[in-house]
Amino acid sequence: MNESDRRARLVALAALGFLLVNYPLLALFDVAARVLGVPVLWAYLLLTWASVIALVALISRRPG
Repeated sequence: MNESDRRARLVALAALGFLLVNYPLLALFDVAARVLGVPVLWAYLLLTWASVIALVALISRRPG
């Protein structure tokens, strides 16, 4: 993967991350239920944050 492809993917991932933590989607997960004892909204935010970080690490990795 060349540098311009990597930059384009990182920009797209940043836009996706922004959309995932923006109001309309957050409102969907703002319910009184819990997942493994954690409120659904907090679980969603944690999983979204961890997923974006993992994808950045995969995209940023240089072969070799």
